[in-house]
Amino acid sequence: MRRIPLLACARPFARAAALASALTASCAAAQDGVKLKPSERPATGDIERYCGALAPGASEARAAYQLRRLADLQAQVREQLDKLEARETTAHEWVTKREEMMKAATDDVVAIYGKMDAEAAAPKLAAMDDMMAAAVLAKLAPRAASAILSEMDSDKAAKLSTLIAGVVTADKS
Repeated sequence: MRRIPLLACARPFARAAALASALTASCAAAQDGVKLKPSERPATGDIERYCGALAPGASEARAAYQLRRLADLQAQVREQLDKLEARETTAHEWVTKREEMMKAATDDVVAIYGKMDAEAAAPKLAAMDDMMAAAVLAKLAPRAASAILSEMDSDKAAKLSTLIAGVVTADKS
């Protein structure tokens, strides 16, 4: 039995691997429209014909993949938009409920402060948030509001009066 050296068996495979590598590089360059340098071009025209025959099919496959991917992304965007619209609706409902509650609470608070003595109401309104205190004072009867403001610190009373004047002017315009 005759023994063949291992390197002799590997040579045909090495040539095949080199040819496959050249095919891959040439096909990739043909698909991307890149021209190879003369030193990089394979010696045979068979490779160019093979890649030229594969290029249209590969372009179609790539376009089909991109269209499928685009459709998937559009579906994801629609899903996210639906979620956001649901959240927006929920937030709008909560804001409406809160505004109704605040309106009712403000009317109740105005009624409470309207029945209090000016000496007792002034420190409590002074401790409140400025916007809320101004809103309460704006809804009070002018006589009750002036009595409460006269019992407050002059800086705080001036600030609240300015806020009330801004609210009244914004409401009238």
